[in-house]
Amino acid sequence: MKVTHTWSTFLVGLAAAVGAGISMGFAEALSDLELRAAMSMARLWRDQGKRDAARDLLAPVYGSFTEGFDTLDLKKAKGLLDELHA
Repeated sequence: MKVTHTWSTFLVGLAAAVGAGISMGFAEALSDLELRAAMSMARLWRDQGKRDAARDLLAPVYGSFTEGFDTLDLKKAKGLLDELHA
């Protein structure tokens, strides 16, 4: 009986770990989509002369990232922010 309980405990732990991994992956994908959407809106507002609004939209989204600054999306976001600060 103890073996079954241990196996059940293992399966529950495994399911939780897989679920957490999926949740983390989903959260990362949402962050990437949020960044791309913010960049698109910021470019539109920049082109419409709304530079402050564009910067205010993009800066907190960019600031929420803690890694991956060598990726193309974050490099583009940084370049756009630098342009909006100029």
